[in-house]
Amino acid sequence: MKTKQIVFTKPNTAELTDAEICPPGAGEVTVKIAYSAISAGTERANITGDKNIHIGAPEAQAVFPRVLGYSASGIVTEAGPGAASKPGDRVVVYWGRHTSAITVSEHGHIVRIEDDKIPLPEASLAMIASFSLAAVRKIRPEIGESSLVMGLGILGQFAVQLCRAAGCCPVIAADPIAQRRSLALQLGADAVLDPTEPDFAAKVRSLSRGGVQTAVEVTGRGEGFVQALDCMAKLGRIALLGCTRDPNFTVDYYRKIHGPGISVIGAHTLARPSEESYPGHWTHRDDIAALLRLLSSGRINFGALISEIHSPREAPEVYSRLLKNELPVGVLFDWSSL
Repeated sequence: MKTKQIVFTKPNTAELTDAEICPPGAGEVTVKIAYSAISAGTERANITGDKNIHIGAPEAQAVFPRVLGYSASGIVTEAGPGAASKPGDRVVVYWGRHTSAITVSEHGHIVRIEDDKIPLPEASLAMIASFSLAAVRKIRPEIGESSLVMGLGILGQFAVQLCRAAGCCPVIAADPIAQRRSLALQLGADAVLDPTEPDFAAKVRSLSRGGVQTAVEVTGRGEGFVQALDCMAKLGRIALLGCTRDPNFTVDYYRKIHGPGISVIGAHTLARPSEESYPGHWTHRDDIAALLRLLSSGRINFGALISEIHSPREAPEVYSRLLKNELPVGVLFDWSSL
């Protein structure tokens, strides 16, 4: 079966190309993709050929072509022997790719969308949102604890909503871009701040009655991590969700972590169980199902995060803007437009 997919054919270059997919085998399904979502940080690192992209192989040689696009939604068109899904099922596809159709393992790549009222564009963001949910779970927020979300790209915007849903109060959101701060207020932040302004840490401490007890750092910059540490209360917990890929960045560990007893928790999305969830650590599949329940109940809002929807034919222009840091949060490809 022929399909179309977006491929990074060489550094800084995205193209829409032809591809072939096989019919589903045992336990597999073929899904016609409706929408796929761009994960800006990861896809920027991959299209540029960043050698520090792989956790287990730092400075690995970048190899092209590369195919990305791990958060999508669509409709099952064919099910293989033993698959529980059936044609017509609406599903989230995780660890897939930017493609018009895909054949994947049912167990390891799809979650059924039980509520027919959840729009497919919103459902396509669920895998990306699971990254933020894992980070929020790891800081173990308790009702009434204060929280800081440092960086308000799409992962930070998800984290704001999830900290609020978890009972954090206040939820303080920080980003130098005014539009992102306004969106965070719309999505439930109690206060927003520009971290480049003077006395930023003092302002956070004032808003949080002496320092935040929990934080999600998602700037992907060492400077953002240090600023977040300066805002922490004694014995606070901070999750590193952003990918800080500079191995040479230094921190005053003695004064900023060791002395105040700060727990720093790695929250890369692969730092989770693959088969069975347990408290604070859920699988991708279970986190995505939980996010769909939260969406269905109206406790979180993905619609407000969708800024642009493009035809895959526009991929070269879209990724050119990504390379220039010109894309807003929440950019999707609409595969039905082909």
